[in-house]
Amino acid sequence: MPMRDQTLFDKIDLHLIRVLHTVLTERSVSRAALRLGMHQPAVSAALRRLRELAGDPLLVRSGAQMQPTEVGQRMVLPAADILRAAEGLFSDARHFDPRTSTRTFRIAASDYLDPQFLPRLVAAIKLEAPNCPVDILPLSAEAHYEGQLAQGEVDVVIGNWPQPPQGLHMARLFEDEVVCLVSPKHPAVRRGWDVPQWLEAEHIAPTPAYPGARGVIDEQLAGMGLQRQVTVRCAHFSLIPDMVASSLLVLTSGRLFCDRFCARLPLVILPSPVEFPPLVYYQLWHARSHAGAATRWLREMVRNVALMLRNQ
Repeated sequence: MPMRDQTLFDKIDLHLIRVLHTVLTERSVSRAALRLGMHQPAVSAALRRLRELAGDPLLVRSGAQMQPTEVGQRMVLPAADILRAAEGLFSDARHFDPRTSTRTFRIAASDYLDPQFLPRLVAAIKLEAPNCPVDILPLSAEAHYEGQLAQGEVDVVIGNWPQPPQGLHMARLFEDEVVCLVSPKHPAVRRGWDVPQWLEAEHIAPTPAYPGARGVIDEQLAGMGLQRQVTVRCAHFSLIPDMVASSLLVLTSGRLFCDRFCARLPLVILPSPVEFPPLVYYQLWHARSHAGAATRWLREMVRNVALMLRNQ
C-alpha cells in the first residue's frame, strides 16, 4: 500500500464508516444525527472529515434535498459491506447458526473407534449444518496433532490414550472393554487360553503412528513386563477384521469395534486372558477454539453421537 494511501487508511475508523453510510442513505445530516444518536454538529464535523479523505463533496444540495455525488453513491454498498463484516467479526464468535453457516469442520480421529461413530457423526453434522463441509483427517503423531490444533488446522481430535496429552482441553466420551477377536477356527475358541498361550499366539496390530511408537495394548503390556508376538501390522485398521476372519491371527481391541464386524464376518469375540484397563476415548481441543460458538457446537455433536452409541 503506498504511503499516502496508508496515511489515509489510518485516519478511517469504523465509526466514520457508519456516519458515511448513514448520511448517504438518509441524504440528510439532521436525520443521520437522529439515527446515530449524535448531535448534528458532530455529524457535520464527521462529514467534513469524510469529504477531505475522499476529495469529493459526497453529498450535495439538489433543490430542497441533498443527493449523493457519483463518488458518494459508489460508496454506499462497500460501506454497508464493511459494517456487516465488522458486526459478523464478533457475532460469529458468540453465535453459530448451523442452518446457514458454510464453515468447514476439521476432525482428526482414530480409526480404532466404533466404526459407526464417524459415519453417524458426519450424518448428524450434515443434517443440522447442511452447508458446512467436513474434513475427516487421520490421527497422526501426538506432536503433529497438537500443532494442528494450535494452528487451527484441526478443530477437534478424537482418540484413546493411556494418559491423555497435557496442555489441551479434554472431554471423556466413553470407555470400551478390551477383548480379542479371532476366527471361529482359532484353537482358543475350543480350548480357551491362558496368558502364556495368548502371548505366543500370532497377533495382528495397527502400524505405529510414527517410528518407535507403541500402540495402547503394547504400551500396557510393556508396563506389565510382558511382550506379545505381533506377526502382522496393518496401517488400515478397518481391514484387520477381514484378515483375522481368514487366518489364525488375534486382534486385541475394544469390544465396540469388534462387535460391529461380528455381524458380517465369521468372527468370535473371546475375553483377553491379560487384564487390560478399559480403553478410554476422549475428544481434545485447543484453548484457541474453546470459546468459539461453532467449535462448541461441534463438540456437542461429538458428545451426543458418543452417548447415542454407548446407550445402544
